[in-house]
Amino acid sequence: MIRNLLLTLSILSALTCGQLGAEQAAAAPSLARLTINSAINPIVAKFVSEQITAANNRRDRALLIELNTPGGLDTAMRQIIQAELGSTIPVIVYVAPAGARAASAGALITLAADFAAMAPGTNIGAAHPVAIGAGGTSDETMAKKLVNDAAAYARSLAQQRGRNLDWAEKIVRDSISSSAQDALEQKVIDLIAEDSAQLLQKLDGRTYQRQGQEKILHTQNVQLQTFAMNWRLQILSALSNPTFAYLLMMLGILGIFFEISQPGAILPGVVGTIAILLAFFAFSTLPINYVGLLLILLAVVMFILEVKVPSFGMLTVGGIIAMAFGSLMLIDSSQPYLQISRAVIAATIAVSAGFILFAGWMVVRAQNRPVISGQEGMIGERGKAVGDIHGEGRVFVHGELWQARAEYEISADTEIEVVQLLAGLVLEVRATDDDQTDIKRKEI
Repeated sequence: MIRNLLLTLSILSALTCGQLGAEQAAAAPSLARLTINSAINPIVAKFVSEQITAANNRRDRALLIELNTPGGLDTAMRQIIQAELGSTIPVIVYVAPAGARAASAGALITLAADFAAMAPGTNIGAAHPVAIGAGGTSDETMAKKLVNDAAAYARSLAQQRGRNLDWAEKIVRDSISSSAQDALEQKVIDLIAEDSAQLLQKLDGRTYQRQGQEKILHTQNVQLQTFAMNWRLQILSALSNPTFAYLLMMLGILGIFFEISQPGAILPGVVGTIAILLAFFAFSTLPINYVGLLLILLAVVMFILEVKVPSFGMLTVGGIIAMAFGSLMLIDSSQPYLQISRAVIAATIAVSAGFILFAGWMVVRAQNRPVISGQEGMIGERGKAVGDIHGEGRVFVHGELWQARAEYEISADTEIEVVQLLAGLVLEVRATDDDQTDIKRKEI
């Protein structure tokens, strides 16, 4: 009896301990982790800002952004920074892994974080804004405005987070860039960490400001929860790649051109329309030069006219030239990560020109091909006379019996050839062998 009682108590104790352990594990504070390993575009900004909001709603201990970016669009950068500054929980930006960088927009995103850290072998800076335009007094004035605005913005972020103000302004005005160690010595970042585990260990116990109050960050025993883009955002982010968007546009142009030049194919037109719409979506997230886009559309018009109007290839040559210049001018930015690969442009134009020349040759050949159907298709067809033809009679052509007329008498079973199709579906025929001795010709 006592043995059974002790056994029951031990089982209950084990279950209670296991339940308490599970509850403690479930109650362990969480820390959300995001990884940005691309240019800062509107899709990335949407993802980061939504995750910051979600982490605040979950009351996570903090949010960690592992950053590796060459920069990005100003509007997307500001959306992320606004989410950082409006976050109740602290935001940690960690430039990692080794060899990564936080350039241009990435540098300002790092400045705006509550805690900024870098891995050894990384760099940060070079946030000079790119003035878009082709020179001139107005463009120089606009460039100065952009620089002054960006410099003031960088200083305000550094001031709010207690970082080096002069350095923040220099990365905008002078495009300076600093290594991890230099950034730490100049009080641009808070610490250097080999990995995320060491980062959390070093961050434990550090203080940050919220609404004028000093708070302490505790990172011991936190559970790192990694959040990644869903498949929808990944596809949209891939579409925002300039080279991919350009290839989509060219695919759409070729599909629509083929559908116009060869009506009824349907599939090229459907694929081309979808590709064009996806390309337009991608262009909405990129700095597009509309002159370049119009040149490409002009090239399409020239290619279509080449099919309809005989220009001896001049329209095709003009279209290729317009497409080449339009492709080079399409992206209005000097940033390398926003440029379309020159090799891709050259290959695409070469393939497009070859395809259009081939399609044009097919159209011309089809136009010059003899007619093989309809009334014109009957001319030149051969058959046999069914009975004697004395002015009128019947012939067997194309597996059918036809009423026929002839200028000369034609004997039965004589090979005949159709001269033309008369009214009332009557064939005008003649004998194919004028030297036959068994055919008696007599002009009617």
